[in-house]
Amino acid sequence: MSRAASGQRPAASADTLEARDLHVRAGSFPALQGVSAIFRAGEFAAVVGPNGAGKSTLLRALLGLSRPEAGEVCLLGRPLRAWPRAERARTLAYLAQGEALPPDSRVRDVVALGRGAGEWKWGLLPTRPWTQADEDAVTDALIRTDTLRFVDRRVADLSGGERQRVGLARALAAQPRFLLLDEPTNHLDLAYGLDVIRHARREAAGGLGVVAVLHDLNLAARADRLLLLCGGRVLAQGTPDEVLTPAHLHAAYGLRVRVLHDEGRPLILPED
Repeated sequence: MSRAASGQRPAASADTLEARDLHVRAGSFPALQGVSAIFRAGEFAAVVGPNGAGKSTLLRALLGLSRPEAGEVCLLGRPLRAWPRAERARTLAYLAQGEALPPDSRVRDVVALGRGAGEWKWGLLPTRPWTQADEDAVTDALIRTDTLRFVDRRVADLSGGERQRVGLARALAAQPRFLLLDEPTNHLDLAYGLDVIRHARREAAGGLGVVAVLHDLNLAARADRLLLLCGGRVLAQGTPDEVLTPAHLHAAYGLRVRVLHDEGRPLILPED
């Protein structure tokens, strides 16, 4: 995203996921109105804003799950609509808010569902032979999310934070170019919430593009870039320092806040 805290669209490159002047309706409601933003491989971007701002709608549009009435999404320099479904699924991985995992399945089996680019279904046999590349991708995803140590446990026996990491591992097993997370820290305690953010930052440092919808502004401040939505429009985008200002947060949330800094990151404190 642009360094400027504005709705202007910055220059794109081939290694990006881009929203271009998106207009999306949810029924008769204009959920997104002229939203433009660029998300780059190797960056962790957070999408923030009040309830109803259009955050999850934007994620769905970026995935091709919500069709815009105007504007378009471009993936790696190509219009998303031009991508074959299976190729798109290999390139964009998605972890939905509160996504349910099969409770009686083993962790390894759930992570293995990430292979096949959406061709695997719960309880069905794979549509192609399992390969060593599949096995290696699953093991790598388990290691990267620190879930290898409970690989043989049932999902039902895991804590909420452990399940979230298993869901993340399943998404990473697809070896995507971009990872989209819808409120991945929702219903998690502080330790597990920070754990998710650390994993997101680590994946971005390794070259993956990570886009996460977050409600907690102090967790979002740990991202490389922020996109602040309000009323379906871009209110600001840029670095955490550029976006998380008292003026922007008052305009978006109607709250007076103080912005301090802790280890170089903005720290948001509501005023009494």
